Amino acid sequence: MSWGTELWDQFDNLEKHTQWGIDVLEKYIKFVKERTEIELSYAKQLRNLSKKYQPKKNSKEEEEYKYTSCKAFLSTLNEMNDYAGQHEVISENMTSQITVDLARFVQELKQERKSNFHDGRKAQQHMETCWKQLESSKRRFERDCKEADRAQQYFEKMDADINVTKADVEKARQQAQIRHQMAEDSKADYSSSLQKFNQEQHEYYHTHIPSIFQKIQEMEERRIVRIGESMKTYAEVDRQVIPIIGKCLDGIVKAAEAINQKSDSQLVIEAYKSGFEPPGDIEFEDYTQPMKRTVSDNSLSNSRGDGKPELKFGGKSKGKLWPFIKKNKSPKQQKEPLSHRFNEFMISKPKIHCFRSLKRGGATPEDFSNLPPEQRRKKLQQKVDELNKEIQKEMDQRDAITKMKDVYLKNPQMGDPASLDHKLTEVSQNIEKLRLEAQKFEAWLAEVEGRLPTRGEQARRQSGMYDGQGAPTTANSCAQDRESPDGSYTEERSQENEVKVLATDFDDEFDDEEPLPAIGTCKALYTFEGQNEGTISVIEGEILYVIEEDKGDGWTRIRRNEDEEGYVPTSYVEVYLDKNAKGAKTYI
Repeated sequence: MSWGTELWDQFDNLEKHTQWGIDVLEKYIKFVKERTEIELSYAKQLRNLSKKYQPKKNSKEEEEYKYTSCKAFLSTLNEMNDYAGQHEVISENMTSQITVDLARFVQELKQERKSNFHDGRKAQQHMETCWKQLESSKRRFERDCKEADRAQQYFEKMDADINVTKADVEKARQQAQIRHQMAEDSKADYSSSLQKFNQEQHEYYHTHIPSIFQKIQEMEERRIVRIGESMKTYAEVDRQVIPIIGKCLDGIVKAAEAINQKSDSQLVIEAYKSGFEPPGDIEFEDYTQPMKRTVSDNSLSNSRGDGKPELKFGGKSKGKLWPFIKKNKSPKQQKEPLSHRFNEFMISKPKIHCFRSLKRGGATPEDFSNLPPEQRRKKLQQKVDELNKEIQKEMDQRDAITKMKDVYLKNPQMGDPASLDHKLTEVSQNIEKLRLEAQKFEAWLAEVEGRLPTRGEQARRQSGMYDGQGAPTTANSCAQDRESPDGSYTEERSQENEVKVLATDFDDEFDDEEPLPAIGTCKALYTFEGQNEGTISVIEGEILYVIEEDKGDGWTRIRRNEDEEGYVPTSYVEVYLDKNAKGAKTYI
């Protein structure tokens, strides 16, 4: 089966067919190119989708990813990112292995096709030239034969005419011989041209055209084979990434199987556990028996002698039955029904901001005293760990500087050892500051861990609300002295303070107060920039007045002049108290 023998007369059709084959190949190249663009676009959209749902750094979302379900979702996003990468690999491989190679192959086909058909047209032109030569010699032979026949007839006519001279007859005879010789020459030329044409035609149809058409056939078959191989490569490129895509999907399944609902529930407990104990039972209050009262309803002196105990809400209360219920502003106000108290307790937030937080416009205290005990302990522990890491980092830096200084001492040409003294001193000061800060937070942490009540202790505190004997206040109440540096709540066990707290409304703390007298002076050890409301900035070495000493929360209240006063960290100042001043502690 050969195009040269079977299609010897289909030169034009073969030319159209081969052009169509190249167009098909270019169409397939365009298809693959568009597929690669789709893969790139799909990969880009997958990456953008994964990036869109990634947790933002230093945000609340990042904290939520401690739960196993959120971790599984994060793993899904990461696997989808890898999944997108495989589609990019598909695009790259198709471009390099199919599109580029086929584009180069098409250019080669076009050049080869052009060369083959150029040879074919050249052979056709040669045959046309031979045919024209044959036709020319044939027409000349035909013309000479007619001329020779006319000259013979004229000679015979002149020879038969008796009136014609002998010279004219001889002339006509010679002319007839000349024409006859020309006809013989034309006949020989025509015969030679015919023989040559037949030879050229035989070579054309049996040698030249079969050879050219064979080359064209081989070119077309190579095109067909190449497009088939490209289709196989197209499938193989997809098949190569299937195992990796399968691993991505397996990773998603594995992450989903790692979801642990019990672990997530435990994390919720750790995140929101307050450390408080549920309130105890409320005793029945019998209103059928008249209450014995004195003339003054505001006096608390006769409440001790009544048959049933009086509930106290002051800083020296024996225990709180409902830790989130606001106390009544007036003792004469009628008590709310139990259902109202229960509803108020259920909708109240577990975090009670102490007076200092309210007075500073809601700023978070340094010791996290606005948090429930358990949450406060976690925050303090986290802060201690961070400070220890910073201390270790500074110590490593100090060791590195020390080693460098030793090298400079041994090899003075490498550097001046004295140039590192300033940096070494600075690092040492930073370590000392961090250690003081860590000791402060460790003290608060030890205090919280020591004050966290057990269930039995909390129950005893709640049961003590109904007897007349005093009991220590819980560390969870916002009324403790550590959480109120202004001194409005104290831990003194005197009856006078109990009466004062009960008789004073909590809202009265926000009223204007008389300037507190100075109880001593202090010297700023370090520069402190008070950026939060309620704090005051100080410069190292500055002398200021102390108007309220540290209540155990790490803050001291100072005054610069009549208009400038606020809180500074106690560790930043050196306090000199006047023992004779009112409110100053006397150390024995």
